[in-house]
Amino acid sequence: MNILPNLMYTKTDEWFDPATGAMGLSDYAQGQLSDIVFVEVVVSVGDALAPGKAMASVESVKAAAESYSPVSGKVVAVNEDLAGNPEVLNTDPYGQGWMIKVEGADASELMDAAAYTKYCAERAH
Repeated sequence: MNILPNLMYTKTDEWFDPATGAMGLSDYAQGQLSDIVFVEVVVSVGDALAPGKAMASVESVKAAAESYSPVSGKVVAVNEDLAGNPEVLNTDPYGQGWMIKVEGADASELMDAAAYTKYCAERAH
């Protein structure tokens, strides 16, 4: 399981990069879902987000799941490449697998990498 120290995380397994405003599905989440076969980002540039608002639908060979915005903010970019290349969420969830980018976000309510690592370990038992 790969948890990057510069990102912030939610209990629903999304990540947020305070430096770039990018967000997506954590490595832990993609590992639980297994092989991802479909991604649909359900927000558009200009949309206002609130924490917990659905930002994408993800389907794998095992399950379907919603991915929720970890922060509030205004959507400034959507990763259009995910629809044609959903498996990138399995291979590069923190790089090419970003879902959206926002501006004006506050990450103060999110877990840092150490807290998220502990949270994931607790769920594994």
